[in-house]
Amino acid sequence: MRPKAFGAALFLAAALLAAPVMRAQQVVDRIVVRIEDDILTQSDLNQLAAYQKLVSGSADSGDRLTEELIEQWIVNSEAQAAHFPAAPESEVTNEVTEIEQKFPTPDAYRARLAELGLSADDVHQMVARQAYLERYLDSKFRDSVQIDPKQIQAYYNETLVPALQKQGQAAPPLGDVQDHIRELLIQQEINRQAAQWLDESKGRLRIEIVPVPGAAAPSDATTQSGGAPK
Repeated sequence: MRPKAFGAALFLAAALLAAPVMRAQQVVDRIVVRIEDDILTQSDLNQLAAYQKLVSGSADSGDRLTEELIEQWIVNSEAQAAHFPAAPESEVTNEVTEIEQKFPTPDAYRARLAELGLSADDVHQMVARQAYLERYLDSKFRDSVQIDPKQIQAYYNETLVPALQKQGQAAPPLGDVQDHIRELLIQQEINRQAAQWLDESKGRLRIEIVPVPGAAAPSDATTQSGGAPK
């Protein structure tokens, strides 16, 4: 996953879904990825897409969503093995509240949830999942990040000041914003290291992306194992 794009927690196993027709009809949840001894399903993919639409208004492509599910699985598996603690409930609740407040009224928020097929509990769990993964990656990589004062000065001169000038705003003194710039640069480096680690991890794992039934098989290999083609 690219960080900020993660959920965590263990993914749902294949489930049976009830279809509201004249008689009860059961449909098996499709497997989209086999990874080591686990599976990721179509419902996992659909829920991630729905959450992205809720938060940002649109969802990534199907291929990117699949990659994000794989990356979430990798981070979650290592975090669980390390017994990494869950995010504080107050942090999760605050984030859920921020999402709700993007909508003009509580009724508008509930209507959007219904449109996307999400419940309030789904949103709470996915926010907790994302916070868990982000906190783990921060814990894993932050101590290795070193930001030089020259990097802060360069960001101020080359990025922040020009951006504010384009908006017709005066730049604040460097001393007023250097801590914020330092944290931004730290987060960028954490993201870079996390992306590299995830790519390396995918090369070591047995990963099979399962094509949609009836769809043409991709030209390259869909199984990733020990550095096999991606």
